[in-house]
Amino acid sequence: MITESQKDLIKGTIPVLKEHGVALTSHFYNRMFTHNPELKHIFNMGNQQNARQQTALATAVLAYAEHIDNPAALLSAVKHIGQKHSSLNIRPEHYQIVGKHLLASIQEVLGNAATPELIEAWKVAYFQLADLMIGVEKEMYDQMIQQAGGWTGWKPFTVTKIVAETAEIQSIYLKPTDGGKLPKHHAGQYVSVRVFLPELHLYQPRQYSLSDASNGEYLRISVKKEVTDGKPDGMVSNYIHQYFEIGKQIEITAPTGSFNLIENEKPHVFISGGVGQTPLIAMLEDLVGKDQNKAITWIHGCRNSELHAFKERVEVLENQNQNITSFSFYDEPQPSHSDAIAGWVDLAKIDTSYLPQEANYYLCGPAGFIKKHFQYLTAQGIETTNIHFEEFGPASLQLN
Repeated sequence: MITESQKDLIKGTIPVLKEHGVALTSHFYNRMFTHNPELKHIFNMGNQQNARQQTALATAVLAYAEHIDNPAALLSAVKHIGQKHSSLNIRPEHYQIVGKHLLASIQEVLGNAATPELIEAWKVAYFQLADLMIGVEKEMYDQMIQQAGGWTGWKPFTVTKIVAETAEIQSIYLKPTDGGKLPKHHAGQYVSVRVFLPELHLYQPRQYSLSDASNGEYLRISVKKEVTDGKPDGMVSNYIHQYFEIGKQIEITAPTGSFNLIENEKPHVFISGGVGQTPLIAMLEDLVGKDQNKAITWIHGCRNSELHAFKERVEVLENQNQNITSFSFYDEPQPSHSDAIAGWVDLAKIDTSYLPQEANYYLCGPAGFIKKHFQYLTAQGIETTNIHFEEFGPASLQLN
């Protein structure tokens, strides 16, 4: 159990973490991958190169130090991280490895300032957090396995269908290779896909939102081809575009994630940019499947109509359901795009009747996209508790 004096020592490192947190976590990852290179098969090496993982970890370590007196305040963040971990099949033994290298990194980066008492305080604090994470993740693994058709770890699936939604986005339909049942998933959840990248000599996992409502027949992910410039970031998505074909077997983990539809009587407003609409289209399909008459506003932005995935599907749903109203923003509009609004997504260009004060708002896209629209909505008086968002990749936004 951590003592009050140890808490004071942890809090004393807050200024250092604010100024040098990323340097510490960068040192930590370099150290860990040098001594335990097998962990490169678990971590997204693209996020290592673009420093998003180092920044996310630095933010998490700082938040833990700042809330050391009341770790329960971080429970929501702990659950979010736990879902990411369970999707990557992180197990208790991994925490021992991470703890060893994190403590050694603190010692090596802080030098003489890292007294034995400080290292012991961080050791107690880290393993207190590790025990909390392990407990949360055990509950998640238990829930996965208790579901009909559920599983934990990596399971073989077979590609049964591929649909080119645009020149950049493909929808991949997956069924269990063993012919078993699929668990019911919540619209908005994601799975991890693991492939072997010969150019890196590594297995690499990536998380993709499920882009269709739960149906018991297949799982669908919709993947955008990325420009990599030889970097790991985007390599898995490009591998999927280049090498996935009908009959190919891959490994995925069970659906997870808390970016789900809110069950209440409020209208729904969906706001997405680019491939960020993938979890939202699943939510839309789910709502239509439940035959609900709540007002739905669908707002999407992309470059032009040729790169507008699911455009026809949304139009069909809008024509079939009078409660759905859609708006499209194209930043490269063409004369034939008379039904679209020119420019980036700008909520100020939409009549406020479609953006009610009391509604469930869902944002998905790049971090800057989410932050911009979150700030606009709150400036209009929308309560932060009514705004829900999913940031692809390691969490960097602290908005709620």
